[in-house]
Amino acid sequence: MTTMLEHSPAQKPALSAREIEILRAWLICESKSEAAARLYVTAATVSTHIVRIREKYARVGRTAPTKTALLVRALQDGVVSIDEL
Repeated sequence: MTTMLEHSPAQKPALSAREIEILRAWLICESKSEAAARLYVTAATVSTHIVRIREKYARVGRTAPTKTALLVRALQDGVVSIDEL
């Protein structure tokens, strides 16, 4: 039996609005550099946010070590839709 304190597979991480914006741009673009250019930040900034996003997913028991895995999580959580890709 699962208690309220245990993480369930459907639990969403608490992503900030900026993290969501960067994640969406990165998923839609071909590269971190392209996403960075669209958002007027550096590729290093995009990378830093992606690392933090992955850490947040890992903390709720939903690891996403690759771009494909993050795409799946974003689709599951309604962060991005198939039509946007």
